[in-house]
Amino acid sequence: MSFTIDCAFFPHEYAWTYILVLLEVIMQDFGKITAAILLFCALMGSASAQVVALGASNTEGRGVSSSESYPAQLQAMLQARGSSLRVTNAGVSGDTTGGMLARLSSAVPDGTKIVILQLGGNDRGKISLEMRQANIASIQQQLRKRGIRIVQADGLVRSAWAAGLVQPDHIHLTAEGYRRVAAQLLPSIR
Repeated sequence: MSFTIDCAFFPHEYAWTYILVLLEVIMQDFGKITAAILLFCALMGSASAQVVALGASNTEGRGVSSSESYPAQLQAMLQARGSSLRVTNAGVSGDTTGGMLARLSSAVPDGTKIVILQLGGNDRGKISLEMRQANIASIQQQLRKRGIRIVQADGLVRSAWAAGLVQPDHIHLTAEGYRRVAAQLLPSIR
């Protein structure tokens, strides 16, 4: 009997109770070596950091293909360097700081090590500056409380915007603009 194991398909989000039960079953059916390999994969999966890009349309990659968004391009750059970090795009077009705060626990799952925070400008004209600052402070406080490192991306997006790397709407970046943001984020993601 042949048995193939692919560590990429062994999610680290599983509770250790389920992993131990699974290992016990595997040991009975396939032996200790297979169980040891699966345990190794589980430990490696839980050790690899997860990165979540949280933001609005410029995080989502509005106006470009999903593979051209800055989170996708950052993932590709990390993989090219041999990194096992996984980048999840939690950008929602039109989102506000209040919306990001409301969806924080679902957008940033347990196991996340780094959040790239790109707050955008959708609060403008909707809430007061004080409320925006309170939302941002609450987002940052909740992430820090969970031990998650925060990397700010708004300045990088503004820099690409100022360099003219914008779509005709003069709001959203081009694929090259998103590539620039990803490249500038790369040294901070470790």
